[in-house]
Amino acid sequence: MGKVRGKFALLPKRLNLTKGSTMSFDPKPADKFTFGLWTVGWQARDPFGDATRDALDPVRSVNELAARGAYGVTFHDDDLIPFGSDETERRKHIDRFKKALDETGMKVPMATTNLFTHPVFKDGAFTSNDKDIRRYALRKTMKNIELAAELGAEIYVAWGGREGAESDGAKDAYVALDRFREAFNTLGQFVKDNGYNIKFALEPKPNEPRGDIFLPTIGHALAFINELDYPEMVGVNPEVGHEQMAGLNFVHGIAQALWHKKLFHIDLNGQHGPKYDQDLVFGHGDLKSAFFLVDLLESYKYSGPKHFDYKPARTEDDKGVWASASSNMRTYLILKERAAAFRKDPRVIAAMKESNIPGLTEPTLASGETWKDLAKDSFDVEAAGKRGYGYEVIDQLALEHLMGVEL
Repeated sequence: MGKVRGKFALLPKRLNLTKGSTMSFDPKPADKFTFGLWTVGWQARDPFGDATRDALDPVRSVNELAARGAYGVTFHDDDLIPFGSDETERRKHIDRFKKALDETGMKVPMATTNLFTHPVFKDGAFTSNDKDIRRYALRKTMKNIELAAELGAEIYVAWGGREGAESDGAKDAYVALDRFREAFNTLGQFVKDNGYNIKFALEPKPNEPRGDIFLPTIGHALAFINELDYPEMVGVNPEVGHEQMAGLNFVHGIAQALWHKKLFHIDLNGQHGPKYDQDLVFGHGDLKSAFFLVDLLESYKYSGPKHFDYKPARTEDDKGVWASASSNMRTYLILKERAAAFRKDPRVIAAMKESNIPGLTEPTLASGETWKDLAKDSFDVEAAGKRGYGYEVIDQLALEHLMGVEL
């Protein structure tokens, strides 16, 4: 494909956001930006209105995203292969897709299964009350894991969108966790027995489409993983909007996932607080949270794909779809530059020192100390209680960096 033109041609490729800094905001495959076929391919159908865009050929999505500097694409089985296709049709779709990947150099780092669209899953997949549905869900997932391995994916995401209930009397929530555990133990054994280089990533969400969804937050997922037969094979795939729907601080959640070494994958998008799942362009919701999220990911050297799980607004035409895809990547790169400038700013460094933020890195007990040594301390509680920490200064400096104020 030719050079991308249009709205983004009006935006400067480099901005002097900080004195001496001219970072490029043109994405490159090395940035490891990825998109689901279902994101740019969303036809903008919602509960109150029909589609406003035509279906996208997955091959075109690969080509368009490659032309804009993306690293790879991801997919649900039904995004790539229409539900109900026979083996001959299935292989045709796969071969066309593989050809596009080969021609563009695009990767498939992650895949997942659609266990939510067909009415058979209306009461769940792995936690359905119906044993036959649970067995079918496992077969459907294993078949797509085989394809994921064929395409080189190393992460398999599991979003339990239909795993839950609207009524507490409709499902035994205790036993449902047994069935969830059974499913992931079975899938883990399947991957091990076949020698696939694949790990699983649980994607939490508090609600929607179900009234309440099992494993609703990062913390729930991390606790659940400890009960599995192969916990080393399972991590999390947190999504910005999902944690914010639960009223949680996404930056804190990602920090904990990193601390547990369980951030296997991440979904980036935008959200305006605890409402329905908006799937906005990354940064187009809580921008300050996005700033500190990028700061965290870059500071702690997250090396996995930066996956944009968003939906182009229903108001947009085809041109708007690709403009929004570029916006996700451009926003991340701008925030990466802004965060780096923030950390290097002498005023920020001095303010953090004044506030004693580096003090948190010092162990509470010195080497060789035990609880017995705590009794020897001399500490002025009243003086400590009167101390101001100066965090408002740091927050303002962060905001000014975020807004590109000339320093």
